[in-house]
Amino acid sequence: MGSPSIWQKKPWWCQPWSIILTGIIIPSTVWLLTHLWWLTLPVVMGILVWWYVFLYLVPKSYTEQTTSDQ
Repeated sequence: MGSPSIWQKKPWWCQPWSIILTGIIIPSTVWLLTHLWWLTLPVVMGILVWWYVFLYLVPKSYTEQTTSDQ
């Protein structure tokens, strides 16, 4: 049987759906409040880095670690 998913060990606020939802809400709010692209763009870039780390790198690393431990 395969190892459990990393998402089974995380709380609700650290699930992919909550990460994506927060990553959409934050830059949308910045844009709606300011209408300044030069302020919104760095926020979007930070969110994209956050998504890459927590939605791609961390699960990939976890999977590699758990498969090498078996």
